[in-house]
Amino acid sequence: MTQFNDQNISKKLQETVASLSDKDSYSSVCHEHNIDEPMPSVEKMAAVVDKVREIIFPGYFGNTSLNPRTIQYYMGVLVDEVYELLSEQILSGLCFNCSENKKPDHDLEKNTVRSKQYAAEFIAFLPELRRMLANDVTAAFLGDPAAKGRGEVIYCYPAIRAISSYRIAHKLIELGVPLIPRIIAEMAHSETGIDIHPEAKIGEYFTIDHGTGTVIGATCIIGNNVKLYQGVTLGAKSFPLDENGNPIKGIPRHPVIEDDVIIYAQATILGRVTIGKGSIIGGNVWVTNNLPPYSKIVQFKARGTSFSDGGGI
Repeated sequence: MTQFNDQNISKKLQETVASLSDKDSYSSVCHEHNIDEPMPSVEKMAAVVDKVREIIFPGYFGNTSLNPRTIQYYMGVLVDEVYELLSEQILSGLCFNCSENKKPDHDLEKNTVRSKQYAAEFIAFLPELRRMLANDVTAAFLGDPAAKGRGEVIYCYPAIRAISSYRIAHKLIELGVPLIPRIIAEMAHSETGIDIHPEAKIGEYFTIDHGTGTVIGATCIIGNNVKLYQGVTLGAKSFPLDENGNPIKGIPRHPVIEDDVIIYAQATILGRVTIGKGSIIGGNVWVTNNLPPYSKIVQFKARGTSFSDGGGI
């Protein structure tokens, strides 16, 4: 084994620094940041999500008072804080996107105006966001006999944390904000174990029981009153390649789940298939074909194969 002295250690460190400073070694993983532009911040986005939850669920998070004489003051303060933080982070996403894609129209002043406009439009969406999340809370409460009340659902259920982050991120996607929605989604993924891509389209009264390991892909379309359990995967079956052998991005490749569907634990549904209204998918089932409305897919106990009341898999 090589014996190190101070001189050898110094030489080793210098060689490592020189290697790490070689442009060829970092060119594919380096972001060239302009000094006058903000960088995305996970900490600031976490603050945005926390403050939005405080607005949506007053009295549950933060210090928002329900006193009718003061609640408007608290809401005003929170809205101002969300607007300022979100404007900055949207700007960072716009600037990051321009730099990454080498866009010739990169303009800090124009992006600053856009970021404020997007933040204001998101703020205007907050009453609708509260209505939608209230319905998701109702779905979780009514769908779980163990729930003692809506307050328990709001405080404790990882699905509500994941779905609220998803709905925040999805609205930002709709507004045209790059990068920031994905950061929000991945924060929720890390926190809850539930992976919902912000581009997925999810209807109302949506809930995920337990939730750990649930995956919802980017091009999924989910209807109203859908319930998933832990470990459900709504994924892609394959990735078509272009003439250069690279995956073709942006094409519909994830399932469509119609209204009133229940999908039990560890079920896997792959590809651009449609699961018809009112269907029930049993646990540990693998589905790669369309299913008509009111299908039931379960596993035989004896042989471990699947059985369908309304169509094959």
